[in-house]
Amino acid sequence: MIQVFTPSNYQNICNELSQKDDHLNTIIQTYGYPPIWSRPNAFESLVHIILEQQVSLASALSAINKLRDHVQQLTPARVLLLTDEEFRACYCSRQKTAYIKYLAEAILSGQINLQALQTMPDDEIRAQLTALKGIGNWTVDVYLMFVLQRADIFPVGDLAAVNALKRVKGLPAQTSREEIINFAVQWQPYRTVATMILWHYYLSAPRKS
Repeated sequence: MIQVFTPSNYQNICNELSQKDDHLNTIIQTYGYPPIWSRPNAFESLVHIILEQQVSLASALSAINKLRDHVQQLTPARVLLLTDEEFRACYCSRQKTAYIKYLAEAILSGQINLQALQTMPDDEIRAQLTALKGIGNWTVDVYLMFVLQRADIFPVGDLAAVNALKRVKGLPAQTSREEIINFAVQWQPYRTVATMILWHYYLSAPRKS
């Protein structure tokens, strides 16, 4: 069964997690419920996630806005009409330009059907998307969480989520990837919502210098 979160069950899931985890409860009591970060299931959303790879959210937002302004409607067909120079003018690196073109071609050829992904299990979606050059597990995690609202994803490759977890739990900086994954198991089947609580903390809590 595909597990999702919705506006109607989101706060109840937060409450359930806070009853199981005192640290998550403290975050909610201090900063309130986290927002539901969501995006439509569209080509533009995946392009945005690709642009967010290994850069600041502000940089990615500038690039997606520039692309949107340039082509008016961000579709696979319109994107493939852009020259490399036009991509550069929209703050897209050569590497990410190639990734966006691969994605556009995969959608136009029918290799990827975004609407069909909505009813597929997480692992099948991951297999299809990671077969495309430039799409790795972090990109798929964000797509599953933000776009499809899948409830049980922990993005172990996301520095903000991992650093927030370390801060909240007082874990050493050298905590391994495997230890982080094992730590997140306690939040099943709602690891996505737990992650959103961690992101909320990361964005809200003042950092010690």
